[in-house]
Amino acid sequence: MQNPFRSEATAFHFVVAAVVYFGLIVLAGLVGGRWFALAVFVVLSAAALWWLLRSPETVRPAPTAPPRRGDGERRILVVANETVAGTALRETIRSKAGDGPARVLVVSPALNSPVRHWVSDEDGARAAAQERLDASLARLRESGLEAQGEIGDGDPLQAIEDALRTFGADEVVISTHPEGRSHWLERGVVENARERFAVPITHVVVDLESERDEPR
Repeated sequence: MQNPFRSEATAFHFVVAAVVYFGLIVLAGLVGGRWFALAVFVVLSAAALWWLLRSPETVRPAPTAPPRRGDGERRILVVANETVAGTALRETIRSKAGDGPARVLVVSPALNSPVRHWVSDEDGARAAAQERLDASLARLRESGLEAQGEIGDGDPLQAIEDALRTFGADEVVISTHPEGRSHWLERGVVENARERFAVPITHVVVDLESERDEPR
């Protein structure tokens, strides 16, 4: 089932709001009794309904297109996290680049949302992501591709939007784990990216377990 929240930050804010909502109702009951608590419940519920109806998140953002260039260089934006070092992804990038001049920007969204900050080592996750990214960039450069990389926003859709503002990609490649093991697929990242951005989106599935089992 698709996650109804656009990002983990949105889920975090929802949890905080729910705690405050029920906390105020309980506090009202302790201070003013049952009827006062009911009145607070009605007021808070009406306010929440009004906010949801006017919330900007209920409006789908306009598609974002990259700026046009005239240099004839093909630019490919790659968005991947744990799969960034996968062989299948590197082969796809080489195929997309073709024989002409090409530049590749690899963005690895950082696992730095408030929810993950509570349950994991944020600095360790960023360091591991940077290590995977560096290894992937080195292999791409060895194959003759001009590749750069950066750690992006924790929301992959926001990471794509940020990169498109400055990089101006002709195509976006999103790499994920296979279905059933991919949080991005559960959240509908690929489908949402195709609706949100006016640029071709290619989805690459990288099965790291199968690649490790392949004979060298």
